[in-house]
Amino acid sequence: MKKCISFLTVCLLMAKLTTAQIIPSFEFGVKGGMNLSRFSHTATFATENRAGYLGGIYARAGGLGFNFQPELYITSKSVTVNSGSTQNKATFTSIDLPLLLGTKIGAFGVGGRFYTGPLVSFAINKDQNVGDALGNALHLNYKDQNLAWTFGAGLDLKKVSIDFRYEYGLTKQPYNNGNDETRINLFNLTLGYRLFSL
Repeated sequence: MKKCISFLTVCLLMAKLTTAQIIPSFEFGVKGGMNLSRFSHTATFATENRAGYLGGIYARAGGLGFNFQPELYITSKSVTVNSGSTQNKATFTSIDLPLLLGTKIGAFGVGGRFYTGPLVSFAINKDQNVGDALGNALHLNYKDQNLAWTFGAGLDLKKVSIDFRYEYGLTKQPYNNGNDETRINLFNLTLGYRLFSL
């Protein structure tokens, strides 16, 4: 009898794990967190990690073991650049649009996620305000914008999600009054909250 109960329990658990990824699902939520940014190494300048922030929304649609997760958030990326005795602090504010593809394992509201995908960054500066940057993001206007590639992992606990990711800059950012340019690489740690799901 104990063997039958154990076998039935294992079968039900496996069924739950399997159907958790096969049945199509959708969720929408908010997220916020912090980042550590750094210029890629240069021979002339030394850089230090500096903290920034990010906040926005995400959606996740999944089925057959995979999910697609687009996000839209505002982010501030800061870096300190040292050149001899001179120290300059640079801050970049942007609207970021990651388009992530991943997979999820787990059941009963608890699971782990692994994902990767491109990120398009729409700069906010003196020539482009938040509304303009958001308009460019919604119309997928890629001209003069920055690209990165994202790798990450996440943990879901019921309605709460924790994500840790690395962004590798694909395009170069100007600095030193536009005389030099380099890539910005980021580590992000975010906390998300699911507002609703289907």
